[in-house]
Amino acid sequence: MTILTTLLLGGCLVGKGKYDALQAELDTTRTAMTAQLAERDQKVTSLEDALAQEKAKLADLDARRTELANALASEEARTKALLDEKAGLISDKAKLKTSVEDMKAALSELEARRNTAEQRIAEYQSLLVRFKKLIDAGKLRVKIVDGRMVVALATDVLFASGSADLSPEGSAAIAEVATVLASIPDRSFQVEGHTDNVPIKTEKYPSNWELASARAVTVVRTMITAGMPTTRVSAASYGEHKPVASNDTPDGKGSNRRIEIVVVPDLSGLPGFDELKRASAN
Repeated sequence: MTILTTLLLGGCLVGKGKYDALQAELDTTRTAMTAQLAERDQKVTSLEDALAQEKAKLADLDARRTELANALASEEARTKALLDEKAGLISDKAKLKTSVEDMKAALSELEARRNTAEQRIAEYQSLLVRFKKLIDAGKLRVKIVDGRMVVALATDVLFASGSADLSPEGSAAIAEVATVLASIPDRSFQVEGHTDNVPIKTEKYPSNWELASARAVTVVRTMITAGMPTTRVSAASYGEHKPVASNDTPDGKGSNRRIEIVVVPDLSGLPGFDELKRASAN
């Protein structure tokens, strides 16, 4: 039987002081239970927030895995095309009594191409790992563009509108990127400046070509200050002429305003390079 029921049924037997004490005890119990429920609700909310964050991280990881799988599929398709092309050549040469040595050389070249493709995939994976912190922070993306590995940074984070002066946050991000890239041996990098299609015409920047160029040079200088050897980095400007999205929307314009740091391919590792070098020397 509850305290309240006891009071209702036998109120005549309980004095006012006892009633007030029992009422206070009831209020204290109710307050404690309310606090416990509030604490439980807060914990549930915290757990739900944590679960949402983990789901977001998982989705991002899946997206990166898909991007990597697509890059690998592209390389495999390219390798297959080369294999098919080489197989056709070998077939034609076989009809002309191709020598065993020619066959061995062709197989060796195909294996070299496959190894080169695998090395490029491994290098791409390595870049993803090296830049994981900055990628997770949303400061940059690592992608494959026209067969080249590219580190892309939005200029809105780096520069004020119409300016080629790096913000403090932009300088720190570029320095961090430069430190990572400088640790990659035997690789050179080209910094490319890109703008949207909104024209600029000032005394300092007569067009988007000059603005994009000045921004690329600023990034190069910052990378050199951060330890990048001067012989491994260069600057280029594309202005508004190489968009990656439509300029018809604010988001599209934002995507087109960017700095891309391109990992320059090492042609010396490609099959046939020695022959090409000898041909160019003639």
